[in-house]
Amino acid sequence: MEVRITFATAELAPLATVGGLAAAASGLISALRRAGVEVDVLLPDYGGVELAGEERIPLALPDWAGPGSIRVGEHTIAGRVHLVDVPGIARSHPYLQPDGRGWLDNTERFLRFARAVAAFVDARGADVVHLNDWHTATALAAIDPAVPTVLSLHNLAHQGATGSEWLDVIGPRGRHYEWWGGLNPLTGAIALADRVVAVSPHHAAEILSVEGGFGLDGPLRDRGGAVTGILNGIDTALWDPSTDPALPAPFSVEDLGPRERSRAALSERLGFADDGRLLAVAVTRLTDQKGIDLLEPVVPLLDEFPMRLAILGSGERDLAERLADLSAAHADRFAFVEGYDEQLAHLMFAGSDLFVMPSRFEPCGLTQMQAMRYGSIPVVTGVGGLVDTVPDVDAHPRSGRGFVADRAEVGPVISALHRAARRCGDRRRLATLRRRVMSVDWSWDGPAREYADTYRRLARDN
Repeated sequence: MEVRITFATAELAPLATVGGLAAAASGLISALRRAGVEVDVLLPDYGGVELAGEERIPLALPDWAGPGSIRVGEHTIAGRVHLVDVPGIARSHPYLQPDGRGWLDNTERFLRFARAVAAFVDARGADVVHLNDWHTATALAAIDPAVPTVLSLHNLAHQGATGSEWLDVIGPRGRHYEWWGGLNPLTGAIALADRVVAVSPHHAAEILSVEGGFGLDGPLRDRGGAVTGILNGIDTALWDPSTDPALPAPFSVEDLGPRERSRAALSERLGFADDGRLLAVAVTRLTDQKGIDLLEPVVPLLDEFPMRLAILGSGERDLAERLADLSAAHADRFAFVEGYDEQLAHLMFAGSDLFVMPSRFEPCGLTQMQAMRYGSIPVVTGVGGLVDTVPDVDAHPRSGRGFVADRAEVGPVISALHRAARRCGDRRRLATLRRRVMSVDWSWDGPAREYADTYRRLARDN
């Protein structure tokens, strides 16, 4: 059964990339199209994107949301896209002002975008509409209830809540979005979508709890079996050590020898002696979610493992300053590189022994899969998609892929690092584990099949 999907998202790599949503959206769309699924992609027209064969389509919108139109054409990497223009949507950054604060009208901007998505569906039609996170969620207030819909939850920490004055504006079903005297885009969409999909099976269970639901556990539990989890994938063409131009030499699971050249190059880049000590890295955003502050007390202890640690990331100013101070004080064992350097990220995955990801919550996580693709063994916390992707080696000797701290606290993280040091300090055991994690299929092909099956069932049943 062939289906046509309208897929709406606030981010899409490489057109608009802020977090994991961009990579997840682009990876899923590409895999669906390879599988023959027709996908109309709707993205805000933030500006600066050139399209080949461009045409402009007008949109019929209510006065509060318009005027609106869509630029549709071919992007050299993303393929055919529909860029939605509504008042206020074009900005230098999708969400943030130059000083790092959010745009004051963010909620209104994305309410307009979501209303434009509904107008597109009304005009063009769709077998299934797939919405992503709060930015698109209020489209369901105006989409015909007969059209099957899927809502993907990438990060419940961001909900876009605003005042109740919008409830009677956003569409005929706007009252479903009422929440504690205001409007919450996700509560209404959770109630109205035919399927609610978390981005990993374990996270789908977590969000039903008071601790993991960010206040929305009740509405999610009310949906029963409509809430499911499908694990994200990664772009295995982009993250491929056998073809990666960022590496000094390609390597593969069949030929790991050249990997040592990446280790040497990384050690030199970081100012470390390449003396055989385990090299651990983190490539991350510096936010409370990612738990990088839990690694601060580890730095003075690194000689005891023995291990070196390097962190690449940007975000919270105070944390960045503390990491910079630690790097200056312990330069022989710890390095901090502020910012995001794509080339260096690839080299860090390829040249490291361990990848550290001590997240406090992690709906799916992509970097642990990227790191394993390059043979870096993950040390993670037991949350979200990390549970689904990193079975603990000591608990599962034949199938384990890394080392799991049972809580996002300093003590359990140190314990997991000690276990990793003991096992991976044996180069033979490290090589066995490295081949195991590199052999896993982290591509989008499997997840795309699950989504396609979901679309077909919804289209058939409606």
